[in-house]
Amino acid sequence: MNTQTDTLGNIVIVDDQPNNLRVLSGILQQAGYKVRPALDGEIALKSIKSTPPDLILLDIRMPGVDGYEVCRQLKSNEQTREIPVIFISALQDMEDKLAAFQAGGVDYVSKPFQMEEVLARVQAHLRLYRLQRDLQVIVDERTQALRATLESLRESQQRYSSVLEETIQAISMTIEKRDPYTAGHQWRVSLMAVEIAREMDIAPTCIEGLRLGAMVHDIGKIYVPVDILTRPGRLSDIEFALIKTHAQVGADIMQPVHFPWPVADMILQHHERMDGSGYPLGLKGDDILLEARVIAVADVLEAMASHRPYRPALGLEQGLAEIRRGAGAGIYDAEVSAACLRLFDERGYTLPKVGLNLDR
Repeated sequence: MNTQTDTLGNIVIVDDQPNNLRVLSGILQQAGYKVRPALDGEIALKSIKSTPPDLILLDIRMPGVDGYEVCRQLKSNEQTREIPVIFISALQDMEDKLAAFQAGGVDYVSKPFQMEEVLARVQAHLRLYRLQRDLQVIVDERTQALRATLESLRESQQRYSSVLEETIQAISMTIEKRDPYTAGHQWRVSLMAVEIAREMDIAPTCIEGLRLGAMVHDIGKIYVPVDILTRPGRLSDIEFALIKTHAQVGADIMQPVHFPWPVADMILQHHERMDGSGYPLGLKGDDILLEARVIAVADVLEAMASHRPYRPALGLEQGLAEIRRGAGAGIYDAEVSAACLRLFDERGYTLPKVGLNLDR
């Protein structure tokens, strides 16, 4: 029989300061979590490998094995690589935070910490971890059930599509809880991408995959601190480098799930550019997945035309002007850009205004 602590999750806290361990352990135990403290990195590694927890809170500066090395060792071990690691440290420099994310951390909480912040981040990352961990199981189980019970291919495709829709919606809702701007942006990009693809006469089966891929193309931003995503003004080079990791992180999240479309590649490549100036791989031309080229155009247009917490909307006309300029400069796919411009200039298409909880 499961207890409340079993249901909420098991957490390992690693800190060489006994007082910090007592405070964090007390906060989390009172909230209903099961906690295992560790006073140094070596003890933590043995404990985690012996009985993997659901989440790890990790200090950086410790004698012997520091927090960065603990995280790297965990991420190199197949048994522990998927466990989310939240760094809690007094180090304030952006270089230290970036090093934490490069080591494999999913979040960074600065000391002195606020109790409410720690609890909120623990809850959010446990939810995301369980969702990611269970995605493949859910898809596999539903697929087997469909194959066993449905008599026709048409019925099987409809049910399978419903499963994938529910999975994508669950992911999108998780993102919305953390960053409503990102979630709404993804849905609007998805709607525009579908209309662009229809204008290009792309096959309906491919359009369905494009729709789902676009709905989660920014899922990797779940690992980027919210204060960086919403900060007004120009970002530093280090901060922008951290944001750019979201394409690879998003692809890594979705890679284990066996969709019938290249969803992970769509996410990975949606910031690639036709002239090779994009990221993270610097792909050029037809080496970029067609679906990713469609998402890229819809992504840029929606981002420029819509309000953001860090700036007001630039407007549809300025967004369309950027698509024209980028297509002419060989940045965006010419065919995709032409289809997008026809939608607005000739077909009377308008920017979608729906949010995550509205029907498509």
